[in-house]
Amino acid sequence: MMLVAVIPAYNEATRVGNVVAAAKRYVDTVIVVDDGSTDTTAEAARRAGAHVIRHAENGGAGAATMTGIEAARRMGANAVVTLDADEQHDPSDIPRLLQPVKDDKADIVFSNRFAHRNRIPLIRRIFNGVGNIVTLLATGMWVQDSQSGYKVIGPRALAQIDLRMRGFEFCTEIVREASQHKWRIAQVPTKVIYSEYTLAKGQSFGNGVKTAMKILLRSFLR
Repeated sequence: MMLVAVIPAYNEATRVGNVVAAAKRYVDTVIVVDDGSTDTTAEAARRAGAHVIRHAENGGAGAATMTGIEAARRMGANAVVTLDADEQHDPSDIPRLLQPVKDDKADIVFSNRFAHRNRIPLIRRIFNGVGNIVTLLATGMWVQDSQSGYKVIGPRALAQIDLRMRGFEFCTEIVREASQHKWRIAQVPTKVIYSEYTLAKGQSFGNGVKTAMKILLRSFLR
C-alpha cells in the first residue's frame, strides 16, 4: 500500500519542517500544499523532504486538502493521511490510524482526540461538540471528533472523494461524503498537543458559528 501524507499549510515556516520530518517515518511520500503563505513555508517543507505544491493565493484548508488529495491520486497512492502543519497532531499515531484500512475494516478513519487522555481546553471541547452536532444535522452521521483534520482515507474513499468546500467546513463535508457513499468508518483515539500557538491558529468561536451556518445552508441546498 502506497501511503501519502497530505499537509495543508499556511504561514507555518517555523513548524512544518518538523511535521514533515516526523511524518516521513511512517509514509512513502509527504505532500505539503502551501496555501498562499507569505513566509518561507514552502522552502521549509522542501528542505525537510516534502513534495511542495503552492497556491498563488490563500484558498482555505478545504481547497488545500483537496489539492493534496488530487496530487496523491496522480502519484498512484492507495491511501492518504491528512494532518495539520502546526504540530498539534502526533505522526506516531499514523500506524494506528492506518490499521483499520489495512485490515479492510474501514474506508475512512477519523482520529478521536476525546477518547485519549488529552488536555483539551474547555472552549475547544465546546466548539467541537457544536461541530459534531452540526455535522449530525447536516449528514445524519455521528462522528465523535468530526472537526479534526487528522484522518486516513482508504482506497475506496480516495477514489470517490470530491471536496468542494474551501474552508474549515470541509471536515463536515468529508463526513457527508462518507454518508452519501456509504463508506465504512472507524474512529481511533489519538494524541493532540495544544499550545498557545496552536490555539491561536485555530478557528475562533465566532468563525466557527459562521462555518456551522454555511454547512447547514449548503446541506439543505444540495
